[in-house]
Amino acid sequence: MTPVALQRVRTVDGITLAADYYGCDASRPVVLLAHGGGQNRHAWSTTAHRLQSRGYSVVAYDTRGHGDSDWDPAGRYDMERLATDLLAVRDHFSGDTPPAVVGASLGGMTALGAHLLSSGASWAAVVLVDVTPRLEFEGARRVVSFMAAHPDGFGTLDDAAEVIAAYNPHRVRPDNVEGLHKVLRQRPDGRWVWRWDPAFVHSNFEFLGDGATSGTEQFDAINHLLIDGARRVTAPTLLVRGLLSDVVSHATVEEFKQVVPHAETVDVSGAGHMIAGDDNDTFATAVTEFLDRCAW
Repeated sequence: MTPVALQRVRTVDGITLAADYYGCDASRPVVLLAHGGGQNRHAWSTTAHRLQSRGYSVVAYDTRGHGDSDWDPAGRYDMERLATDLLAVRDHFSGDTPPAVVGASLGGMTALGAHLLSSGASWAAVVLVDVTPRLEFEGARRVVSFMAAHPDGFGTLDDAAEVIAAYNPHRVRPDNVEGLHKVLRQRPDGRWVWRWDPAFVHSNFEFLGDGATSGTEQFDAINHLLIDGARRVTAPTLLVRGLLSDVVSHATVEEFKQVVPHAETVDVSGAGHMIAGDDNDTFATAVTEFLDRCAW
C-alpha cells in the first residue's frame, strides 16, 4: 500500500486544511472521511487503512479549526463555510469519478450542507455516521456541553482520560494515554488543551450549552437546513447508527428514511455516537460492503 501522505488544501477564503492521503487504485473513487466536532483526521486512521486495503484511495482531513488545519481568524465556522471546505477537498482530490463521502456527526451534517451548494450527482456515495437531518436536542446538547467544558484544559493526560471515560462509559478506558496526543496539545504552561478552536462552539452552538435556557429556534433552523440538503441526496446512501446513541433515535431515523427513501440503514449494537471508535470492526465492515456494492 502507498504510504500515507500529508497534503494541504487551500479553501476559497484562504484557510489551509490538513489532509492525509491514503493512495491506492486510481481506477476506484476516492473516499473522503469527514470527522465529528472536536475530533480530527486521526479519528479515522483505522477505518482509512481498512478502506485502503480494500482498494480505495482515502482522504481524511481536518475541519477548519481542528487538528492541524488553520483556525479561522474571525471565528467563522458556520455550516456554509464548512460545506464549502468539503467541496474544496473534494475538488482537490477528485479524479474522473466523483468521490464518496463518509461523514460522522458534524462531518455528516457538513456532507448534507454541501448538497445545498452542489448537485447530488457530484458524489459517488454518501455515508452518514450517527447523524440524521433532525437530531435529538438533548443528545446534541450533551455533545456540545462536553466540548465546551474544561476551557482551561487538564493538568495531565490522565486527567483528560478520566473525563473522556466518563463521557463514554460504555467504552473501556485505555491504560496507555499516549494516544491522546492526537486530540490534545500541551501549552507552554504545561496544561493540556483540545486541538480545536474554542470559537467553533462559541460561534455556532453556544445555544446548546449546559447554561443555555433556550435554543430550540436555532436548533430547528439547523435541522431544516439539513433536511433541505438531504432532499437533494441522489447518490447511494447509507446511514450507520449506534444503538446507544442519544443523538440519533428511531424516530429521527424513520424521518430520514422518508426524506431519503433510497437510503440503507445499519444499526450497531453496543456503540454510541462515536461508532467508528466504539466498534470499528462492525463499522468498517458495514461501510466497505456498502461501497463495494455501489455501481461506480
